[in-house]
Amino acid sequence: MDKAQRIANKQKQISISEFFEKNKHFLGFDTHQRAIITAVKEAVDNSLDACEEGRILPEIHVFIKRLEGGNLELITQDNGPGIPRDSIANVFGKFLLGSRFHAIRQTRGQQGIGITGVVMYSQLTTGSLTTVMSKIEAESTAVRVNLALDTKNNRALKSNEERIPLEDWFRESGIESLHGLRIRTVMAAKYQRGRQSVHQYLRMTSIVNPHATIRLHVVGKDGEVVDQGEWVRTTSKLPRPVVEIKPHPHGMQFGTLQRMLKSTKERNVKSFLRKEFEKVSPLVAKKILEHATLDEKRRPSNLDVESIQRLLAAFMEVKIQAPPVDCLSPIEDLLIKKGLEKAIDSRYAATVTRNPSVSQGNPFQVEVGLVFGGDLPSDGTVELLRFANRVPLMYQQGGCLLTKAIESIDWRRYGLEQTGGKGVPKGPAAILVHLASTNVQFTSEAKEAVSDNDEVFDELRRALFEVGRGLQSHRKRVGQREKSKEKFDLINKILPEIAAKSSLMLGKPQPDLSPIITKIMNAVFCEEEVIWDPSEKVTRCKIKIYNYTARARAYTIIAKWPESELVKIGENARGGRKEARGLWAWRLDAIDPGDMTQIDFTVTGLSKGDWKEAEVFYRGNGEVIGCEKIDESLLEEARKQERLQEVVEEFEDEAGSTSNDQVLVGSPHSHGESNDEWQTGNKLF
Repeated sequence: MDKAQRIANKQKQISISEFFEKNKHFLGFDTHQRAIITAVKEAVDNSLDACEEGRILPEIHVFIKRLEGGNLELITQDNGPGIPRDSIANVFGKFLLGSRFHAIRQTRGQQGIGITGVVMYSQLTTGSLTTVMSKIEAESTAVRVNLALDTKNNRALKSNEERIPLEDWFRESGIESLHGLRIRTVMAAKYQRGRQSVHQYLRMTSIVNPHATIRLHVVGKDGEVVDQGEWVRTTSKLPRPVVEIKPHPHGMQFGTLQRMLKSTKERNVKSFLRKEFEKVSPLVAKKILEHATLDEKRRPSNLDVESIQRLLAAFMEVKIQAPPVDCLSPIEDLLIKKGLEKAIDSRYAATVTRNPSVSQGNPFQVEVGLVFGGDLPSDGTVELLRFANRVPLMYQQGGCLLTKAIESIDWRRYGLEQTGGKGVPKGPAAILVHLASTNVQFTSEAKEAVSDNDEVFDELRRALFEVGRGLQSHRKRVGQREKSKEKFDLINKILPEIAAKSSLMLGKPQPDLSPIITKIMNAVFCEEEVIWDPSEKVTRCKIKIYNYTARARAYTIIAKWPESELVKIGENARGGRKEARGLWAWRLDAIDPGDMTQIDFTVTGLSKGDWKEAEVFYRGNGEVIGCEKIDESLLEEARKQERLQEVVEEFEDEAGSTSNDQVLVGSPHSHGESNDEWQTGNKLF
């Protein structure tokens, strides 16, 4: 036998399980500290996905116990729909088996790797079996089974499978739910606290999943409490259900298209385009085939390489509507604020949810939140909270696209310290960045950092500019008010004392000091107050304008409030008018010197703590301390975007589809602006 044949005979098929067994670091099990975080992450992510698909408000418990020999016992429990008995082995014991990989919609997991990796790591490091207990609502008993992994054949090995009565399910699970899943495993791992820990992972998870209640309990070898945490849900609103969509022609690759053509059941290429892709109408299909010079009656499976290449080129030449975005489930502004305030004590919070966009045929949406002040430390870098499809990203921060977008902003203009205008800023703040997408491109299988993408990067920068402008306005208002209050308090304390003593010495009545104080202050002040009315279940806002100048002043006051489908202005005696989405304006009569006027209104549809600070703008001459003069050009831009969005929504209602214009909403090039002009702030705030 010659050398070539001997070498060829050594070739063996490698199973996916064997591959990951030897390369467990690909799955996030490279160190003992990361192993327990990865295991908790996989279990909790699956629990959240299952609960949301079952439209169940999640209750998730994580219990960790330190054992002898440097091992940890991990138990996770949820109130999800559970797993049918016949499916448990496949879910926990087979790599690359899942229901989401081929589905084009936003989900936390897709590859069918994660929880099987936990079973594998436990078996590899301790030889322990993983115990799964599942209860589905339709059955009167629960099922309990021990699982191991046959890595050579990529399948589960079951043992001690049994049915257990309902009372045993309640006792062992510790919850009263008639459905749920409990996992117990033992692994070589190390529990520690800090920024990269189970505690931090669950804290971050609670921020972007405010509808979930999550509890952590960690004990030592003797049962002493090592760590614990509880993050109770702040909303009963579940994320909107995501709808699976078909592939979109934009971004299609040759190999994928070739496979689709070979496997389709459609008899001609025109029908293939209409049935297998999103937003390809009969007219669009005809245009594509004309550009590709293909006969619409040709069988898809008979297309040669050259024909497929022409078809790919035609996809980019023909205008095709953007894919629908109901496959995405953003957190949304108010819920981001609730999540941040649940985990971080701060004085100011701003959030931005950008309109959906598309990259390479994949819908995506970015959200940004910024909190400032409170008990956040001011002597270090800001806390970065990175998320992809509501999942925390805790490692490889420096190589992540989300971090690079934050570092690209000159935060000095917004009041945070930053050496050379680059890098992660410093100050008492936390910045949250969330990417929702049907296809998040990660830098590795462990899904720890988002890879580079120009379209996503640009959208992130626009959102970051918006929250930066909000922080800048907030700091300016606070600074102006503090200085003015100090001056006003000083004048009101010293002048009356001088007047009283002078009047006593001269034997004359004390003069009216209002004109004098007005002359000294020589300014117009704005104060706003937002309070929750528990009796009426509404949020009340009061805006007061003080005129401490020598002449009458007239202004239009514009307030920003968190408008949404359920949030509306209620009581509003002064009337006014809507300027743009989330903006209401009141034209005030002239305010005489020394006088004050007040605007009162209520907002319905909010809960306690949803809205704590109103952003107030004005239109008129001079400066008003405590609010910012409105930028008319940016206001007009906000109106344009609103009108365009209304046209898109109207088109969706009538035609049941999303026009390509929606992709252009928020694009600097769609309005003839340069990128630099856009970057200074594409919205009013």
